[in-house]
Amino acid sequence: MAQYGWNKELNVSVLEKIRADLKNAMLKRDDEVRSALRMIMSEFPKVTVPIQLEDGKKTTRPKTAAEITDDDVHGVIRGLVKSEKTVLELTKKASSPYLEILESYLPKMAGRDDIVQWISENIDFSKMKSAAQAMGPIMKHFGKLADGNLVKQILQEMSKKTDA
Repeated sequence: MAQYGWNKELNVSVLEKIRADLKNAMLKRDDEVRSALRMIMSEFPKVTVPIQLEDGKKTTRPKTAAEITDDDVHGVIRGLVKSEKTVLELTKKASSPYLEILESYLPKMAGRDDIVQWISENIDFSKMKSAAQAMGPIMKHFGKLADGNLVKQILQEMSKKTDA
């Protein structure tokens, strides 16, 4: 499964990489990867763009393949990852091949060290009433590449150190 997955260094859109990997998986008869990639692609009709009809009513239409961005694809995959993690929790399993395939198409999440380093370089807690106020700028910087719960935990730990 090492040849499957996506990262920014490939200089190709996530959608293009998924299509190429799907073709590869079909040729190699790799059923797990093929079905996971088909599951991702089956979610694309849910990616919509708002439109306004002639009579003034607002509605949506599915995005065409050319309109689908990497962020749209990552959003779809994150949704699938979240539902798979819920299923794994209920079945008391740690991971699954399906989850690993899905995660291989997501950008690498910011690690604890990266977040702590960015906070120490960019956030001045003396100008804030509480450490929780730093949550906004941190999440704005990292976006979906940082786990909000991890950032919250780091901020709580840092506020305990400054209070002591």
